[in-house]
Amino acid sequence: MTEVFSRLAEGFGEALTVANLIFAFCGVFIGTLVGVLPGIGPVTAIALLIPLSFGLEPISGLILLSGIYYGSMYGGSTTSILIRAPGEVASVVTTLDGYEMARQGRAGPALSTAAIGSFVAGTFSTLGLMLLAPALASVAIAFGSAEYFLLMLLALTMVSNLTTGSALKALISTLFGLSIAMVGIDPQTSVQRFTFGIPYLSDGIDFALIAIALLALPEAFANMAARPGHHDETQRIQGSIWMTREDWRRSLGPYGRGSVLGFLIGVLPGIGPSLASFLSYGMEKRLSKHPEEFGRGAIEGVAGPETANNAGVGGAMVPLFTLGIPGSATTALLLFVFMMYGLQPGPQLFDTNPQLIWAIIASMYIGNVMLLVLNLPLVGVFAQLLKTPPAMLYSGVIAFSVLGAYALNFNTFDMLMLFGFGLVGYVMQRYGFPMAPAVLALVLGILAEQHLRRAMSVADGNFLTFIERPISLALVVFIFLVAVLPHIVRMVRSRRIDRDATTGS
Repeated sequence: MTEVFSRLAEGFGEALTVANLIFAFCGVFIGTLVGVLPGIGPVTAIALLIPLSFGLEPISGLILLSGIYYGSMYGGSTTSILIRAPGEVASVVTTLDGYEMARQGRAGPALSTAAIGSFVAGTFSTLGLMLLAPALASVAIAFGSAEYFLLMLLALTMVSNLTTGSALKALISTLFGLSIAMVGIDPQTSVQRFTFGIPYLSDGIDFALIAIALLALPEAFANMAARPGHHDETQRIQGSIWMTREDWRRSLGPYGRGSVLGFLIGVLPGIGPSLASFLSYGMEKRLSKHPEEFGRGAIEGVAGPETANNAGVGGAMVPLFTLGIPGSATTALLLFVFMMYGLQPGPQLFDTNPQLIWAIIASMYIGNVMLLVLNLPLVGVFAQLLKTPPAMLYSGVIAFSVLGAYALNFNTFDMLMLFGFGLVGYVMQRYGFPMAPAVLALVLGILAEQHLRRAMSVADGNFLTFIERPISLALVVFIFLVAVLPHIVRMVRSRRIDRDATTGS
């Protein structure tokens, strides 16, 4: 424990330099902006800024992009509460009670409890990251290639089976990402795969280009193509923004429960913070003495989910830092940035480059304080961004996408791929295929192939290497349960509903 706090002190020494403080502030400020603007989100913002981070030092670049990630969670609550249009997927649940509070003239307390809950959760999850990551990294040192392959297979299985919506569509999206990862030169035989004789594809398809094409362009295309429709009336911030004593009393429990739940959900590979906010809302409704108020302006319905989705950010960093496994589409982008800098997240990174990891953790403490100072007094200023015309906003997204993609290799073939994959992403989004599994599969597919081939080489082609050790055997069992159990539960539930309907009739 003493070593942990000693490392943290060194991290603060790095994070408190003038340059890194500026990057931390820019990150949380940009994160707040993209959280406020509906339809942008941290994934789009980070995808667009990856080319910009090429010229930065690794610590500065990762502090900037991490700040965008957790900063967007703060900003997402503003649109959810004021216009019932979540700025980020994890803020969808906040619309249920946040907008109703705003309609009742209590937008200020709703925004305050969201900001304070986000600060509490951000601080708690960073503390959990600080304490859990080194311990998990020390255990992960014992992992071999077989265990790492199984971990990546577990992450892909979880994101395919536990995502909201159709499991089949999530699986198809995962396979789509894996197919893109296969393009290029085979790392073992040096034979070109799926390049169709095109020289530009011999080095594979650039991840940053695919990230921009699948995450930024589809949202812009969808909003540009949509007819101007009716939006919920924008609610004004009336009276004081401060919470009453009763608001505090009803929010403290959700703060604590949401922090723990969000962090634990975030740690699970492939899940991310969105699920945590949905589970937190259901938990708070069950525990409340006044469940009938939920959906009509219950402050617990804002405090719990907003706390949970922010705690999920710190939780998602744990598998990224210790195992090199992204917990969400956003952390998949961060994993790519690590690799772009020549770094491989995992247990060895805590020994080879500890100043980087601890500087990022220290910057998260600093960034959470910055966000609290920014969001409470300036929420009215951020709310003015809601008046930005959608055509102007999404035209800018497309322009930045083109600029960022062209800056990768400075060739026009990348432009063709950008708009080609952008149209594919638009069609996928239109028909309900989630993008996160494709992005995770694109990152994990390359790493999983490397570990699979290394494991098989060491074991001389013997597949029993994946069940010979207790850790690998446990992972195989866990993968089987994650793949099969949800289908069994759905089958049992469907039969029970049919039986009840037959009995009732």
